[in-house]
Amino acid sequence: MRQNLLSIIFGLIIVTATAQQSCKCCSEDHRAFDFWEGTWTVTNPDGAIAGYSTITKIQNNCIIDENWKSASLGYTGTSHNFYNSKLDRWEQLWIDNQGGFLKLYGNRKGNQMILRSDASQNKNGNNFYQQISWTDNDDGTVRQLWEIITENEETKILFDGLYKKNN
Repeated sequence: MRQNLLSIIFGLIIVTATAQQSCKCCSEDHRAFDFWEGTWTVTNPDGAIAGYSTITKIQNNCIIDENWKSASLGYTGTSHNFYNSKLDRWEQLWIDNQGGFLKLYGNRKGNQMILRSDASQNKNGNNFYQQISWTDNDDGTVRQLWEIITENEETKILFDGLYKKNN
């Protein structure tokens, strides 16, 4: 009986160790954006509902998949977010139902994930980039702030949303 019990315990230890080694996306870096997972109602600063977002991990925890639906405009979009261990950074590819797309790169700093696009030039010849930050708030909400930052100009806010988890 004791030998059987020891065999079972030893077998469980081996299975657990093997499972942990086979998880390619389970490092702390890969979990840095996990605070965004969930099913959310998103509000504007005035409290009006902006839309709904479902964020799940797919592909054995290697991708954080976002599905967005605007509250009123029929606008939808999907983002795929992943930690690129070769480049030591997070990457996002956003694609929407209007044909738009956005590629962002960055990392977590404190309680924020901060991603930005490559620089481009506007019609005035000034360089600009888009930056989106997600702040993990103490109350369980997440603030998403999307900005356009242009040299020699004021920063413009494109979106400021507060994600509140649905129960």
